[in-house]
Amino acid sequence: MNILLLAPHPFYQERGTPIAVNLLLQALSGQGHTVDVLTYHEGSDVTYPGMTLHRIRRPLFTRNVPPGPSLKKIVCDLMMLPAALKMARNTRYDLVHAVEESVYMAMAIRRRTGIPYLYDMDSSLARQIAEKFGVLKFLLPLMTHAEGTAIKGAIGVIPVCDALAKIARDEGARKVVLLSDISLLQPSSDADRAAVSHLFPTHNRLRFMYLGNLETYQGADLMLESFARFIKAGGQATLVIAGGKDADIQRYRAMASVLDIANDTQFLGPQPVSRMAALFEVADILVSPRIKGNNTPMKIYSYLASGKAILATDLPTHTQILTPAVAYLAPPQPEPFAAAMSRLANDKSLREQLGQTARDLALRSYSRESFLKTAKDLYDWVKTELHPQI
Repeated sequence: MNILLLAPHPFYQERGTPIAVNLLLQALSGQGHTVDVLTYHEGSDVTYPGMTLHRIRRPLFTRNVPPGPSLKKIVCDLMMLPAALKMARNTRYDLVHAVEESVYMAMAIRRRTGIPYLYDMDSSLARQIAEKFGVLKFLLPLMTHAEGTAIKGAIGVIPVCDALAKIARDEGARKVVLLSDISLLQPSSDADRAAVSHLFPTHNRLRFMYLGNLETYQGADLMLESFARFIKAGGQATLVIAGGKDADIQRYRAMASVLDIANDTQFLGPQPVSRMAALFEVADILVSPRIKGNNTPMKIYSYLASGKAILATDLPTHTQILTPAVAYLAPPQPEPFAAAMSRLANDKSLREQLGQTARDLALRSYSRESFLKTAKDLYDWVKTELHPQI
């Protein structure tokens, strides 16, 4: 099939949705499809057989487009819409594969050209905007209606987690295919282990480790406040934070100083995905303190595959994947989260038990093979749906 894939974010970058799109492109290329990708002006170029990458022109004042809703994203999307419409008019596509908010561009394309679309639902846009911009909560019913219209109009919806699948079904989606994220862990190389060893010359303290961006919804404030309570109560450990933009790192470094845990907290800055396994090898407990959202953080799948104990907030963003059998789940408040840190720090056998069951789950349900099979089955169905005579 000839596919127009709309990716409204910097691509390629080593963060959640762009990583998922990159995996999808590998799958589509492997199936022999022809794919035109329209994406933002930022990111590293990637190429696969049958794939052509197209970028919007760079708007003014839109460098370093962050994850999640933002004014910069709105500006980029406004640039992307006419480019998408032009591509759809000039090329005969069988399908538009619309990621996140580009589903509204796909709706406009369908109205003008009749090309059907798949909705790649990585989050609930309505709820995400209402959570990030509280002043817009009064618009939630309108945004929810618009999201429901996008879902109903799609030939199929591809949610990344059970919570989003439920939203799609409740809104009357014609077909729902759950395409979960997967672990990105690859065996660590000698070079990666050497690089990590320079970051950690000694290993004489237990290590909590967080990997990911430092946007507010990720819960870094909760993590630091809880860790400060853990240290004040006599805990002996280091909190390692990998990822985040410079401005966020400086803000949380200042917070660590105020909480008197600066000497116990290590900020590594952004790290390549290839180094993830080597980082996890020197960690004892992996932390996901996320406080908002209903989609599962992509890092959770790599956390599971690492075989290390996981500490996470007991919110739907985690509990649709994580159970007490594979992770230690704690309420998203500093006192109980600190108590959970203490429990895991003092119980090595519990850490080992959780790590083993987590790894088993990752191998069983969230492997690259399972992702590729689901993607193939989905597109086999799409081809039959669009071209039943073939």
